[in-house]
Amino acid sequence: MLIAGASGYAGAIAARLVARHPRLALGPLTSRSDAGRRLSELYPQHRVDAVLEELDLDRHADVEAAIVAYPHGAAAPVVAGLRERGVKVVDLSADFRLTDRATYEAWYVPHEAPALLGSAAYGLTELHREAIRGADLVANPGCFPTAALLALAPLARAGLVRDVVVDAKTGVSGAGRAATQTTHFVSVTENVRPYKVGGHRHTPEIEQELAALGAPVPVTFVPHLVPIDEGELTSCYVTPAEPVSAAALAALYAEAYAGEPFVEVVDAPPGVREVRETNHCRIFAHAEARTGRVIVFAAIDNLWKGTSSQAIQNLNLMLGYPETEGLPA
Repeated sequence: MLIAGASGYAGAIAARLVARHPRLALGPLTSRSDAGRRLSELYPQHRVDAVLEELDLDRHADVEAAIVAYPHGAAAPVVAGLRERGVKVVDLSADFRLTDRATYEAWYVPHEAPALLGSAAYGLTELHREAIRGADLVANPGCFPTAALLALAPLARAGLVRDVVVDAKTGVSGAGRAATQTTHFVSVTENVRPYKVGGHRHTPEIEQELAALGAPVPVTFVPHLVPIDEGELTSCYVTPAEPVSAAALAALYAEAYAGEPFVEVVDAPPGVREVRETNHCRIFAHAEARTGRVIVFAAIDNLWKGTSSQAIQNLNLMLGYPETEGLPA
């Protein structure tokens, strides 16, 4: 099992999970910036004492599966090289999440492997389980779309989303290792700040997947940076297409997520501490009688369900294992 980009936050957690997985064997760990160092030197808490190497596909692609934890743009050629060699890939970047090349390039960079666009299964396991089960390439969702789509999917499938505002709060780890290492503590502590207002790159991803669920609506999405290291709370304010009672809403969400091992529909608004270092998403839906709006909250750990543990959930399906294998209950 290859992990390309293991020195970043997401890649390091993926290495930790693979190293403890009952059916996966941890293979090469590569890094573009820290080759020659031990992962345990960078992240002692993960207890993975392996030397990071410079990626060489001729040596490192002799594996059944790989997780690619590179930034957008840099991931695409690596994924293409692995697929040419028959390796199953879960890609953590945005490079294969959007199916339309023009949309991707409008929000990101010129695409380095356009032939693979549209060939990836979108890796939100609860919504695309069967497609992931048969896939050789899975595009792991962004952390914000993971929470927003799990929160909104039952309403979207029922044709109830007329308009939606998604307000998200995330810890500083969402910016990645490089950004957080250069961000001063005093700039984030005792502060809450919106960012990328009107232009966050996860917006078209949320819109694409909502449309696929039956809700082709423009989304207002505003993320906020809060002074915690990891965790994400997404608040979705929905104007429904028709009135929704509290009882009908409760029944809709209970049915949608009955039997889902990692989605918990709860009876009070969740907090991020409840899901820290787990693959769980906790959802609370509320019908506001006074305004007629539906408000849905979803809490995840942005580095786990929002990234690395979701990648393991997807990888389990791709390899024919129970999707809960190797993930904390």
